[in-house]
Amino acid sequence: MIACRLATDASIPAHLQPAQVLDYARSRDADDGALLRGTGIAAPAANGLPAASLLTAEQYLRLLTNALRALDSPDTSFMLGQQLLPGHDGALSHALLQAPSLRHALTTICAGHARLTPLLQPRLHLWDEGAGLVWTDSFGAHSLRPALVEMHMTAVVALCRWLGGTRLPWRFTFNRGAPRHVEQHEVHLGGALRFGCHVDAMLIDGRWLDVPWPRGSSLAAALALRQVAEEAAQPAGLLAVLYDYLLERVRAGPTLERTAADFGVSPATLKRQLQRHGTHFQAELDQVRTHVALWLFHTRRAGNDAVAQYLGFHDGANFRRSFKRWTGQTPTLLRMEMDVAGAAVQ
Repeated sequence: MIACRLATDASIPAHLQPAQVLDYARSRDADDGALLRGTGIAAPAANGLPAASLLTAEQYLRLLTNALRALDSPDTSFMLGQQLLPGHDGALSHALLQAPSLRHALTTICAGHARLTPLLQPRLHLWDEGAGLVWTDSFGAHSLRPALVEMHMTAVVALCRWLGGTRLPWRFTFNRGAPRHVEQHEVHLGGALRFGCHVDAMLIDGRWLDVPWPRGSSLAAALALRQVAEEAAQPAGLLAVLYDYLLERVRAGPTLERTAADFGVSPATLKRQLQRHGTHFQAELDQVRTHVALWLFHTRRAGNDAVAQYLGFHDGANFRRSFKRWTGQTPTLLRMEMDVAGAAVQ
């Protein structure tokens, strides 16, 4: 049976990411009553949330929603991201602090995401010319998704700038339309922004991956990761685990019935769980297929027929119709968007 956490499972330490949100909102004079409304979290002490308590993803998401609403400022998600990483999670955060290179830092974040970035899962994709960090939902963020993406992308940019001693030339694609005002994106992320790309990703030239970082120590990072390996592993959120499952089997045409069996539940139960997370099986499968198609277009310069064959479609025409249903665009148009966004990493 495949292990995962549901949005209703109490699994996020209250004194870590939720406490950071609460502390920041308090520093901007937000009222505790407004911040905690509907969360089910007891009123915290003046020094924050108790270290022993665990919150559900639903509670953490509600706390974030309340903070964004109470502060009502376009910079809130970005400012929260500035303090998200490396976090305060013992050996795992120490390993991140000691990262000797960008590759090591990104690998550590991805491996430890269930603790470092529990609401979104990053996945590192590498190809000859560059690297891409793709962010996907772990628990069902719904309308909060754009703010979460801004928050987590900012966290990685800020961490890498601090540890590497320079601002890296990241480029960004977003699975959303362009916001009315992009000033905060430009301030915190830079000007290389591309919206409407159907994937939330950070792209960078591969030559930056192994440039030594002045603050890093390979030995200290290795010792910290050894300690992390001795600790009990935490499963990721349902949607993150499901994404990995579907990605591994995308060429075989995964079905709801087979997936439910592998997760140790009935198809009806899996349907209910996904509905509670604001999605359904076909939507998750279509997202994985879209991402695979985009990366094949971008990194291998694959044509429609090659991608269709890879994904198990009978012909290119059938694939093009499905792709337009997934994204609202033809493969050619969306491939052009990705090419423009990734021009600097060619």
